Amino acid sequence: MVQESLDRAAHVLGVDIGGTGIKGAPVDLESGGLTGERVRIPTPQPATPGAVADVVVQVLSQIGVPGPVGLTLPAVIRGGRVQTTANIDPAWMETDAAQLFAQATGRDVRVVNDADAAGIAEMRFGAGKGRKGVVVMVTLGTGIGSAVFSDGLLVPNSELGHLPLHHGDAEDWAAESVREHDDLSWRKWAHRLDTYLALVQRLLWPDLIIIGGGVSKKADKFLPYIELRTETVPAQLLNDAGIVGAALFAPAGKVQP
Repeated sequence: MVQESLDRAAHVLGVDIGGTGIKGAPVDLESGGLTGERVRIPTPQPATPGAVADVVVQVLSQIGVPGPVGLTLPAVIRGGRVQTTANIDPAWMETDAAQLFAQATGRDVRVVNDADAAGIAEMRFGAGKGRKGVVVMVTLGTGIGSAVFSDGLLVPNSELGHLPLHHGDAEDWAAESVREHDDLSWRKWAHRLDTYLALVQRLLWPDLIIIGGGVSKKADKFLPYIELRTETVPAQLLNDAGIVGAALFAPAGKVQP
């Protein structure tokens, strides 16, 4: 579980490392709003640790704000070290990401799973604010990420996108990238998503499911086809959730392990 600290730091940097882009901005931790321009640079290919660290340095240089940084990675993170590489270059396995980015940037850093960061942001400032019980956030993009909360406390590294479904990982069948790749209609893709979310529902019986990722801004195209007993809503912070959550996890942020 993760407990919130009483630190009152106001403006902290968050950097969200994704499959196609690395984006960052300074964040007001009182409001959850960005306090400066969001900088985005394409993710290098291949996205090896050194190459990604170089781009993170570029992003921070363009932002031009000093101080500690929270960073996200699409992987299980324990003690700052990468434990899985299903959604990231294999060279990351067992990399001490916290040390890598600290040395590259010369700053205090903390690294967290990307979906956990987005989930924390939504629980603090968005669709999950004030909600008790079990809340699950699902992020839809290149893959499927997840964040699970029990009475506001994060259970980290849930990785529900890798639940077995349709002869493989759920994300290989129901991620938003699959809709684009297979040219599925919104209705057909929503049926896949509904099947996946029903599996999550049977596993955890959440009180609320939040749909995040870039596709959340098009929720009107697919949510009407979702037929769950669990209340299901779109995220409110949209693509800024990862940045905001990363900042909350930063060394001077409000979420401490």
